[in-house]
Amino acid sequence: MKPIIPTKAVIYCRVSGAKQVREGDGLRSQEMRCREYAGHKGYAVAQVFKDDVSGSLTERPAMKAMLAFLKKNRATPHAVIVDDLSRLARSVKAHMELRAAIKIVGGFLESPSVEFGEDADSELQEYILATVAQHQRRKNAEQTKNRMRARAMGGYWVTKAPIGYRFEKVTGHGKLLVRDEPLASIIAEAFEGFASGRFETLAEVKRFFEAQPAYPKNRSGDVHFERVVEMFDRPVYAGHISYPDWGLNLIPAKHEPIISLATWKAVQDKRLGVARVPARKDLSADFPLRNFVTCHHCAQPLTACWSKGRSAHYGYYLCDSRGCPETRKSIRKEKIEGEFEAILQSLKPTEGLFNLAFEMFRELWNAKLMNRHAQSATLEKDIKLIERKIETLLDRIVETTGDSIIAAYEKRIRDLEVEKAVMRDKIANCGKPLKSFGETYRTAFDFLSNPCKLWQSDRIEDRRAVLKLVFADALPYARNEGYRTAQISMPFKLLGGTDMDKKEMVPLAGIEPALLAESDFESDASTSSAIGARMDRVAAEGTGGQWGAVHPLSRL
Repeated sequence: MKPIIPTKAVIYCRVSGAKQVREGDGLRSQEMRCREYAGHKGYAVAQVFKDDVSGSLTERPAMKAMLAFLKKNRATPHAVIVDDLSRLARSVKAHMELRAAIKIVGGFLESPSVEFGEDADSELQEYILATVAQHQRRKNAEQTKNRMRARAMGGYWVTKAPIGYRFEKVTGHGKLLVRDEPLASIIAEAFEGFASGRFETLAEVKRFFEAQPAYPKNRSGDVHFERVVEMFDRPVYAGHISYPDWGLNLIPAKHEPIISLATWKAVQDKRLGVARVPARKDLSADFPLRNFVTCHHCAQPLTACWSKGRSAHYGYYLCDSRGCPETRKSIRKEKIEGEFEAILQSLKPTEGLFNLAFEMFRELWNAKLMNRHAQSATLEKDIKLIERKIETLLDRIVETTGDSIIAAYEKRIRDLEVEKAVMRDKIANCGKPLKSFGETYRTAFDFLSNPCKLWQSDRIEDRRAVLKLVFADALPYARNEGYRTAQISMPFKLLGGTDMDKKEMVPLAGIEPALLAESDFESDASTSSAIGARMDRVAAEGTGGQWGAVHPLSRL
């Protein structure tokens, strides 16, 4: 049978990824070499097909297009020219499949680098070269992985930059993660809000991200819940690197953290704790007290609605509980919200007591700065204790044969390693406040001086924050009598309760309070001791190391 001699050719070029297309000249150089070969053989080049995918894959867009072209023009024999055998595939399996697919559609594989033939010797040579190409691919992958792992051990993030960061070339570091604003600040607010209780569930964090114009979303304007979970799992935001598949866990990183490791640990602890009830979807800026104010008779939350009148709409709160004597009896929106604002106005503390609390916070701040060495020594002792526990667990693993017991020991060791890393982070930042005293507590004290300011915000999140921070429980309301006794949160109780006759707090001059009169200290002596005890508890509950945003109010 007379051999078929092709008169036309197609060229197939391939590089491993889009980056090589952008930064290299591989596709162009392959095409020019193949065109030179086609000219030497007297082939007319009908079309050029280019791929930017791995050589281990057979599913490639340009390869599919080339096979479809050859099948459509099967009446005219075409040579399929590749620069090198490795450009066709870097896997023996992929090479054999593509070689067969080209032959089925009538193509003849040729290359300026290797002679393809149907005899046994040519076939052996071809398969040897395919095996070598596969070996090179796997060897390159191993070397790349080893280099990436070594760099990660040095404290550098080596994969795609997580949202909130971007890569930037820094002298002495190469490519280093740097904060990507405003996303970094948005993510910090989400972490701290979840840790402090501002966001009770991850679903609320998801809605927070969706409300931020700068935060990236999908085509529907949503943020996938899985992306939020993935973000909260990553300690990279706390300045530590983990690659579990490479056996790396909580490696101190070179980049600037967005949050403290203590905050990240608090988020993990909360996620593993008792499930919380998600925020209701029927919360509306029109009715900020809905589901917070309760009916005095049945203790069920009041609902709210708009009612259409002849010329306007009117807002009402009402009890919707069956069997309650107040069911469907409405209360005007202006009345119930006006009385609520009056309660907030009554919570303004006296000037003297407020300044006293302010100075006590300042003394606590300064004392913490003075005691940083003692704090570091205590944390070092705790770290040694944890290391002894880890050694004990490792000894037990060596003596244990049960897989379930070994897994439990390993999990306990990982938890202890996290605690150890948190303490190391605290030691590194002992006595280093994130911000100055004024920057840290300005917002908190401004809120304590007059909670009505935040209540007047247009954002429903701010108004709900006021409800959580000011009141220890829901507010009962009797339709014809008004609010019953309100359960006020501890800070406002200590700062004076709801005495309407006390003089109002004067605006702060910057953050520095006026000098206190001696009579103020004497008249509030008993209350000051209570506040002092409360401040000690606040200090004890702080993050210990990197501090300056300890109190939840400072995160508003």
